[in-house]
Amino acid sequence: MKNTIIIIIFFISFLIISLIIFKQNQKEMQKQEDIYTIYPFYKEKYQNDYINYQKKNNLSMRQAILNVNIGLNHPFYENAKETTYNNDLTIIVNKYNYVSKDFIPNNLVSASEYSKKGVTLQEIAYKSFLEMAHDIEKDNMHLRIISGYRSYSYQEKLYNNYLKYDSQDLVDSYSARPGYSEHHTGLAIDIDNGITDYNRFHITQEFSWMKENAYKYGFILRYPLGKEKITGYKYEPWHYRYVGKDIAQYIHDNDITYEEYYYQFIDY
Repeated sequence: MKNTIIIIIFFISFLIISLIIFKQNQKEMQKQEDIYTIYPFYKEKYQNDYINYQKKNNLSMRQAILNVNIGLNHPFYENAKETTYNNDLTIIVNKYNYVSKDFIPNNLVSASEYSKKGVTLQEIAYKSFLEMAHDIEKDNMHLRIISGYRSYSYQEKLYNNYLKYDSQDLVDSYSARPGYSEHHTGLAIDIDNGITDYNRFHITQEFSWMKENAYKYGFILRYPLGKEKITGYKYEPWHYRYVGKDIAQYIHDNDITYEEYYYQFIDY
């Protein structure tokens, strides 16, 4: 009799413990489902990184998740990987994503109009730029491309030349290392108005026009003021990237960087 009671008690205890564990697991599963609903770009493999990064930097969970996905919990150029979508408008090239030395984008064309001699771009980007350049002329302003596609070797020479005059930390704030330059995609342009030095493009009426209208043609200001910790580069009001009209409008309307867009809607 005594043994029977012990067995019954043990069995009931087992059922109670199993029920508690089951409910806890259900709660954890629901919690995970809620996280994925709120943050579709949440990656379970980075769970501990999200928590640690959020605590260390006092950020919202949303921003912490985005920043970790971008790679910002590591120093720039650390854990870098070869980018994907090499011949897609959504390609990302930054201090965590590089293109191979021999990568050449498809559909490069000579940007013979509204540009310096020898500039090339992907055709889709150049056509959109021409539309934009023609429209801004209606307001008695002018745009000119001073830099477009750059090969690995060109960027290597440019970067090494800067190192002759500035420290690497300083150079890294304004110039990309070879393989990490967005110009290598053939979708990025540096512009001026043909009169004012590009370093002073921000004081021109053309820049004011670009702030209000560039997205309508599929271009974004790639390295905005105040976003240096995300992009890794100082403010460059002359540097624009073609991403297509839909993406450009979202980035413009929400005042975010391409990194923040990419890791919310493309890489998740």
